[in-house]
Amino acid sequence: MMKRLGAIISLFFVCVCMRAQITGVVLDENGNPMIGANVYWAGTGVGVATDMDGQFSLMPVKKSIHTASRKGGEQESPRLLVASFVGYHNDTVEVKDRTPLTIVLIPEAVLDEVTITERKQGVLKSRTSAFDTQTIGTEELCRAACCNLSEAFETNASVDVAYADAATGAKQIRLLGLSGTYVQLIQENTPAVRGLAQNFGLEYIPGPWMNSIQVSKGTSSVINGYEATSGQINVELLKPQTQNPLSINLMLNSELHAEANIMGGWKLKEHLYTGLLAHYQEGFMAMDDNHDGFADMPKSRNANLANRWFYKHGDYTFQAFVRGLYDRRRGGQLSDTVANPYHINLDTWRVEGFIKNGYVFDDESGSSVAVIAAVSYHNLNNRYGLRQWKANQLNAYLNAICQLNWEGGGLIDNDHRLSTGVSVNYDRYGEGLEADGVKLNLDRQEVTPGIFAEYSYTYAEMLSLVAGVRADWSSRYGFFFTPRMNIRYTPWQWWTLRGSVGMGYRSPNAIADNTYILPSSRTLDMAGTIGQEQAVNAGLSTTFYIPMGSRELQLSAEYYYTHFLNSVIVDLDQDPHAVHIYNQRDINGRSFAHSAQVEASMEVLRGWTWTAAFRWTDVEQTTIDGSGVARLRIKPLTNRFKAVITTSYQTPLKKWQFDVTAQFNGISRLPDGFTAMGDLNGGYAHPRQLSWYPQLMAQVTKYFRTCSLYLGAENMTNFRQSSPIIGADAPYGPDFDASMAWGPITGWKIYLGFRYDLERKED
Repeated sequence: MMKRLGAIISLFFVCVCMRAQITGVVLDENGNPMIGANVYWAGTGVGVATDMDGQFSLMPVKKSIHTASRKGGEQESPRLLVASFVGYHNDTVEVKDRTPLTIVLIPEAVLDEVTITERKQGVLKSRTSAFDTQTIGTEELCRAACCNLSEAFETNASVDVAYADAATGAKQIRLLGLSGTYVQLIQENTPAVRGLAQNFGLEYIPGPWMNSIQVSKGTSSVINGYEATSGQINVELLKPQTQNPLSINLMLNSELHAEANIMGGWKLKEHLYTGLLAHYQEGFMAMDDNHDGFADMPKSRNANLANRWFYKHGDYTFQAFVRGLYDRRRGGQLSDTVANPYHINLDTWRVEGFIKNGYVFDDESGSSVAVIAAVSYHNLNNRYGLRQWKANQLNAYLNAICQLNWEGGGLIDNDHRLSTGVSVNYDRYGEGLEADGVKLNLDRQEVTPGIFAEYSYTYAEMLSLVAGVRADWSSRYGFFFTPRMNIRYTPWQWWTLRGSVGMGYRSPNAIADNTYILPSSRTLDMAGTIGQEQAVNAGLSTTFYIPMGSRELQLSAEYYYTHFLNSVIVDLDQDPHAVHIYNQRDINGRSFAHSAQVEASMEVLRGWTWTAAFRWTDVEQTTIDGSGVARLRIKPLTNRFKAVITTSYQTPLKKWQFDVTAQFNGISRLPDGFTAMGDLNGGYAHPRQLSWYPQLMAQVTKYFRTCSLYLGAENMTNFRQSSPIIGADAPYGPDFDASMAWGPITGWKIYLGFRYDLERKED
């Protein structure tokens, strides 16, 4: 073992490569990055697609066998790089050295005063990556209000977003049928929404701050840690070296919720940039659409300020980010005539920052090292009636990475990459819960050092393989091992097949992971010590790219299975007046999730896109029924299916844009001991089965040269739970429970917004 460890550490410091990559950016005639443009070597099938920033990177082609046979020796093949995009003329560039390239494409149809351009893609799925990753760009984020990360997936079929409870306004996401606690949610590859931040962390990342979101399903890279069980979501914020010097986003909705965002990035001097991100929101009114006396959405106030720096000179790159926020929410009973009203007061302070250092120490090979350090402090003081939850979390994270690349032999391009490194994660919790006359002390700390190695292999455009392994040691749970593998096979350009398998682990937080149980009269019972959660995730996905005239129909299908070796069971079935939390293995139980999805998308006409998707999920776990018998059953309050149809039309001159999205959310079940209360559409087929429900969203955007106005509506079907809070008339009684949220809490909502951008001048 020590010899293997020594070999990995040695690889961290020794990097030997053969040739550097060719990099560059593809722009349109207005200087905007072109997403999904094809860049390939002339006369070969070797190429890549540009990312959300229009950038590309690919290795030089091998020597030409034809040239070698004619001249009796190996000669370099013509180094001609071709860039293409539908609706634009191809551009061919001769590559003479490794200087980064800037390629500008010109539209095929150019009139005297009018230029007709192709619409940019809002969602991009890489054709060459081994990971099943979908990138959501600003074009897609602007199709809805997208006030924060929790609302960024309204037009996406893969990620579900729902209210966690019916009293606080907190939201949770699901991926592959599993709650967001099993998704590794990171911000620029540093820890973000985890631990205490699970409560409202999704709302702490404002939508206008985001440059893109990468959603990876299944096991992801071991470089970022061991926590991704169902997948990974990485948020990339605006960068000071590329963002506009001034951007403003203002929004007001019919619930008197107002938001203001001001962002800017500036060049201070050669090689040095800084940026400012400011956000303020206020909910002036506590809404009570169902007239049960409780606020559906509490009054709220949030101030969020961030500053970041970017420095690049030669082979060295430095980035720094610091942010502070304050969040205040006031909800609960609204009546002034109640003698002892049930109040919900939530106060949060958070400060965080990261530093990134990268150095390319071999220009010829592109070999590099990087060190990432991040720290955050999260403090909350929450009161739910007579219950009080006070907690703070200090997190420190360090990740050091060395990457080496080399080419294999042979006539076909085959590239190798090895990333090795060490990481340390530290969490210290000071946590106490006072409930039902009992004070519970949950103070704890955990330090987890680890080492990792990840090997990537690419064979032309046909094959990509990523195999990684981590070895970590937790001060709470001991040693554990994380192997993962992802593979992509593309036998033809129109068909791609992917597969993945790997392990995922997480340290559970009994209260922070399940805050929806706090606004209730349920007693809390934790049997023994809660153990580390462990799961195996495996998946297959396939994508077909079918030419339809000058356009392309994209069809995809996927299936993922997650099998828990140990999970923390939050048992809502055993007793309607209590919550029992225990380990799956303590009752010899089972826990698993099946998820299958099909999706079709296409630009049917210039500027008019359609996407339709259907997902089926089966999430089951063993719980104990009222008679004390352990039974495997469907997890409560989890939708069995979801269907999404979304369409968008943008006029040729981008003066107007029209967006419509319809969601159909599938049936779920209530826990044992509850009977489903009637909703606006009538009864149910089964007393504990909740019906499916539709939602409709639409938005109209008017574009001007430097600004835009948008008007939209959410939940236009006006479907909502008629009685989401059980026992609302007696909140201190034994039957009070706001945790049975399974659908929308509020009805129809209209919003109006304004965006302004002062365009960045060329440096």
